[in-house]
Amino acid sequence: MKKFIICAICAICGFTTASAQAPKFGHVNTQEIIQAMPEFTTARAEIEKLTEQYQNDLKSMQDELQKKAEQFEKEEATLPENIKTRRNQELQDLYQRIQQTYQDNDQALAKAQQEKMQAITSKVLDAIKVIGQEGGYVYIMEMGAGIPYISTTLSTDLTAQVKAKLGLK
Repeated sequence: MKKFIICAICAICGFTTASAQAPKFGHVNTQEIIQAMPEFTTARAEIEKLTEQYQNDLKSMQDELQKKAEQFEKEEATLPENIKTRRNQELQDLYQRIQQTYQDNDQALAKAQQEKMQAITSKVLDAIKVIGQEGGYVYIMEMGAGIPYISTTLSTDLTAQVKAKLGLK
């Protein structure tokens, strides 16, 4: 009877040990995935177009400031003091408007870029979660996150699977 119980315990331990798997770890290169996405190409083109528009607006304002400053310099000697003061104030106001526009454009550009990238990043993260759940992975790490070392023999590169999940090549 004791032998039977010992054999049963050994068998149970053997089954649980055999059925228990080692934890699975994966890694991905999200930069590679994101850059392969058509949404990223579209977002980058939109941001470049917006940047160009902002640069053109600022250039036009700067050209206006330069023309007014040159005109003021030509007429300055013949103008009465009150008109000199007013025009000088107009030039300072225009310069401040240019500075403010530059700051506003910079903030708007950063916000637009953040919004577009957030949607793309969310899509990639959702695909990584699905791959992780379907594959039973314990941990999926980012290759470019400054992690000093990831064993490529003990960790599976899931970049291609995530790309496939997103319909990318």
